[in-house]
Amino acid sequence: MSDIAGELARVREAFDKPTLRLLDRKWAPFVLAVFKSSFSRDRRSVPCELLHTQVDAYLADLRSTGIDAPEKTGRALCVQWMNDLWLYREIRGAADGNGDGNEEHYSLTSHTLEALLLVDGLASTRALISESRLSTIVDTVRHRATEANPDRDERVRRLDQQIEELTSERDRLVNGGDIESASNEQMHESYANLIDLIAQLPSDFKRVEESVAAMHRQIVSDFRGEERPISEVLDDYLAKTDTLMSSTAEGRAFEGAFTLLRNDALMQGLKADLETILLHPFALELSLHERRSFMSTVTVLRKGIDDVLTQRKGLTTTLREHIVNHDVVKDRELELVLRGVNRELATWMQTAGPRSTVTAELMPGTLEVEHLRERFYDPMAHKGPPALADVSAAAPAAPSLGDLRQQGGPLLGELRDALVAAFGAGKAASVGSAFNGFDASLRRPVEILGLLQLAAQLTAPTGPAGLESFETVRPDGSVRLFDVPRRILTDDDRAALAAQNLGSRHD
Repeated sequence: MSDIAGELARVREAFDKPTLRLLDRKWAPFVLAVFKSSFSRDRRSVPCELLHTQVDAYLADLRSTGIDAPEKTGRALCVQWMNDLWLYREIRGAADGNGDGNEEHYSLTSHTLEALLLVDGLASTRALISESRLSTIVDTVRHRATEANPDRDERVRRLDQQIEELTSERDRLVNGGDIESASNEQMHESYANLIDLIAQLPSDFKRVEESVAAMHRQIVSDFRGEERPISEVLDDYLAKTDTLMSSTAEGRAFEGAFTLLRNDALMQGLKADLETILLHPFALELSLHERRSFMSTVTVLRKGIDDVLTQRKGLTTTLREHIVNHDVVKDRELELVLRGVNRELATWMQTAGPRSTVTAELMPGTLEVEHLRERFYDPMAHKGPPALADVSAAAPAAPSLGDLRQQGGPLLGELRDALVAAFGAGKAASVGSAFNGFDASLRRPVEILGLLQLAAQLTAPTGPAGLESFETVRPDGSVRLFDVPRRILTDDDRAALAAQNLGSRHD
């Protein structure tokens, strides 16, 4: 049995794709001519209203010259082309460099770019088989064969052969050998081959964009239709995000190209090589537009990568906002209400006639309530706190009055009595020597402040000033020395201190 049926099915499937449907229509030449006139490599999107106006102008020009053209308006044709997947409409803003604010733009789909590329190839008079193209095929096959061969010795042999050939050519040039420059005919063949490959880049990048956009719509649709818990939906979304670019052939191809093209040194080298090619005499036969298009190859690569990454970033941003703003609880409550309505309708239909009606308000009425309680009575709010545990048995011993005084301020009365006694008996030469002879209970560090306070109430000191050492004893028994201005008490000072201790009754 022949394979004609299978081949026929595959051909029909190909004709059902937008690319061949575009070429198979009656007005296909007009549609492709409009696309070629309105879009270019540097003009990848056109504002919607502008394209509508341009198509109207093209129709008027053709009708004025007697050429048959569609009877529809420019807007109607653009909408039809968009429904046929030949145009893609999106919102672009100031960040895209296509307007001051958000504005709808048309851009060509990958199917349209493929159709234009096919028409350009058929309209070209150049030979498709050339030395340049065959050399490209041979070099690519040799390089991939080297990478695919797991035999270590064979790979080393191939590398040695390449090194030997390159070394031989280098030595020949170093020794003064002739430099064979490519002829104009050879450069034209190589240029045509490069242009053919470069022309396929926009449709390749656009195909990846459309693949990401289709996955975007599919994931959002699956997410909105999920009835599983939110955690499972999030896990599924993250798993799909991880394999976003590896689950399709276009995505895997883009990932491989992106790994290569994000090498800045490689891109700079590519730009320098393009400039070197245009310095050859054959470039004088190229038009200004052809030279500009050839030099914009690096820009095409970067723009294609940026468009794909922007589409992928938009996918992630949209899904993140949907996940953040999606309220599963409200959705489930609404679903329960609708199910309850369906149950009541089923009950009502058991007794209702074919023309029975039910009066239902679209919005519920307002309740007339004078006061609506915001919080209801809770008996737990008025329950007393639990009783405290009795921990008095674990309480430490209460401090004595003497211990409390030791932790307080200076004992001014005791200090005055001790000073008067020390100077009256002639045992002290200065306040410091008197202090050092006091009992340990009167030699706390804080007592120095008390002595300074008492001294400030007496006459101004006379004689040379100096420092003397005060040896203090803290309540815990530790000793510390302080340097304090030296002060000597006269008989008048001692009498004044004694009078202060006696009180106001003995003034």
